Amino acid sequence: MTTRTIDFEITTPGLDRAGHPTQVPLGVPIEPASFRIPDPGEEHMLVNIGPQHPATHGVLRLVVELDGEVVQRVVPHIGYLHSGFEKLGEYRHYNQIIPLTDRTDYLSPMANNVCFALAAEKLMGISITERCAVLRVIACELSRIISHLVWLGTTGIDLGAFTPFLWSFNEREKVYDLQEAWTGARLTTSLTRIGGMMADIPDGWEDGLRSFCRDFPNTLREVDTMLTRNAIWIGRTQNVGVLTGEEAINYSLSGPMLRASGVDYDVRKDRPYLGYETYEFDVPIGEHGDIYDRYRVRLEEMFQSVRILEQALDRLAGLRGAPVNASDPRVILPPKSSAMSDMEAMIFHFKQVMEGIAAPPGEAYLGIENPKGELGYYLVADGTAKPVRWRIRPPSFINLACLPKLCEGVLLSDVIAINASIDIVMGEIDR
Repeated sequence: MTTRTIDFEITTPGLDRAGHPTQVPLGVPIEPASFRIPDPGEEHMLVNIGPQHPATHGVLRLVVELDGEVVQRVVPHIGYLHSGFEKLGEYRHYNQIIPLTDRTDYLSPMANNVCFALAAEKLMGISITERCAVLRVIACELSRIISHLVWLGTTGIDLGAFTPFLWSFNEREKVYDLQEAWTGARLTTSLTRIGGMMADIPDGWEDGLRSFCRDFPNTLREVDTMLTRNAIWIGRTQNVGVLTGEEAINYSLSGPMLRASGVDYDVRKDRPYLGYETYEFDVPIGEHGDIYDRYRVRLEEMFQSVRILEQALDRLAGLRGAPVNASDPRVILPPKSSAMSDMEAMIFHFKQVMEGIAAPPGEAYLGIENPKGELGYYLVADGTAKPVRWRIRPPSFINLACLPKLCEGVLLSDVIAINASIDIVMGEIDR
């Protein structure tokens, strides 16, 4: 590396470079000091963003190589969470794994619960009731809304918009109130059971959801008015972090990240589950594959989730009093009154709690359209009540792989915006 010499003349007589008095007599010239510094552009600067940084949305470390303020390379470093969910699942009964799914993508716990229950039911050959399917659709769409609201609010904060954060988190609290009334928990819901649900919705719950579906679109329209045509928002998001449709497919992206690049793929439409093929909703598709399109796709998806929720509520009205759980005592716990009065019910209760639900030897994979993309659970069974292998296909982990590509040649400030646009959660990355 070559260097150049720059002469600096000390302009404060009587003080050395450390600020201490010198013994140089007055009138004697001070020799100039020499500092050797590298020429600009001769070496790049490495900057650490994270792992403890609010803009990385979790314990993610980004090592950024800079030439001035222009990003040359970004290297994500993961593994700081040490959760080990997949290994923990090998030592638990199938129903005992459901609380672990809450803690992977903890911003959409109910949808995670639904995905695992569907995968286990596919492995065991269990059919669920029609009312159970509708309730699971409601759980999935509420999860999509609260996850996108967190993304919308925190991305606004990252880019300097504070008001949408307040609006989105206020609406999210309303959904959390509904979750709490249904499951008793606001964040870690553990909503599903193999063959059914942990509980039916309480009386009056449907009215609360209808009220939310009526008022929530007004907040979305306010966000649309504030951001969609805002010059600052457009300047920070349009033509930044661009990914073509072909590149998105090659990176195996899914969810809003894939659809914002113009690829029409949604698991609810292409591989329907829970009767999604019978619901009317549109799949928003982007055109340019930039941050702006990812914002527009997620915003429109929340409008479409409201459409699905309204249809699901109409179906629930025709299923009032219908069973929620499968009528199989080997899978579903008997009512407490039966377990306390009937010997056979007590035996089923004891065997299920102590031994678990045994799955036949085999394997099964099931993927659903989660808020961040396709979430898949792969289960391998050996005939016992615990899986030999539980493998998670986490959309956050796969979507994060395109970050180095998106950040090539952008400014340092754009790295924060691009990382936010991917919408990661470290719970399902460090699994």
